[in-house]
Amino acid sequence: MKFDMHTHHDRCGHAEGSIRDYIESALEAGLNVVGISDHSPYFGREEDHAEPYIAMAKSEFSSYISEVLKLKKEYEDRIEVLLGVESDFFPEHAELYRQIYDQYPFDYIIGSVHQTGGLSIFNRNRWKKLSDVQKIAVKEEYYDLIRQSAQSGMFQILGHIDAMKGFYPEFSDIPTKAVEATLQIIGESGVAIEINTSGKTKACGGWYPSDDVLERALFYGIPVTFGSDAHIPSRIGDEWELVQRKLREIGYKEWVFFRNKQPVTVPL
Repeated sequence: MKFDMHTHHDRCGHAEGSIRDYIESALEAGLNVVGISDHSPYFGREEDHAEPYIAMAKSEFSSYISEVLKLKKEYEDRIEVLLGVESDFFPEHAELYRQIYDQYPFDYIIGSVHQTGGLSIFNRNRWKKLSDVQKIAVKEEYYDLIRQSAQSGMFQILGHIDAMKGFYPEFSDIPTKAVEATLQIIGESGVAIEINTSGKTKACGGWYPSDDVLERALFYGIPVTFGSDAHIPSRIGDEWELVQRKLREIGYKEWVFFRNKQPVTVPL
């Protein structure tokens, strides 16, 4: 059973190809299940399309849902298409997002932290001129938001939980107990984390999260899933077998995907 829960398409403004392109690529890659999970609109902003090169417009959201559901039906005899979305997590707007998502039949929602302190986590310039103490504070703010997202009950999957290392690999070495504390909270919440292979496309050159984080995640009983975070169709299922092998080496026996917001367990 081969699956990929994290994919994008051209509505978000920084991915290539249509939803159909990603489904066709998933078929070519031998997947049994593909989740469509483009970036949610910025519902907390007044503008219809607050960030044209980051997320879809509010006015596009219902057509996104309709298109995925149409394709789910069209492809049902060839591949299981799941309706998902990758949602930013802003605590001050969490209830608004929750109310909107509750209107739609999502199979799963990925909760991802993409900003702290009003800056993108991928902004490599944010680290310049910061003292060691300030760097620790930034990392702890990031993991505080991830903890809150785990406790919110809004999400089935937490996206790329150490992605702040993407263009600043030294992030992993910033000393803090926040990562361990966050993993404990995630384990208590029951939400899954993804192994996201898009880190290979960034300066860090590796998956999210790193192996040591996955080892601690296993200790806390955190379920895991797979997401390529594909922004081009050819990356669907990218390094799936390598991730499967690594999880077995670490000691995992199974991983999951989500249908109707319920976990489906797949042996490794």
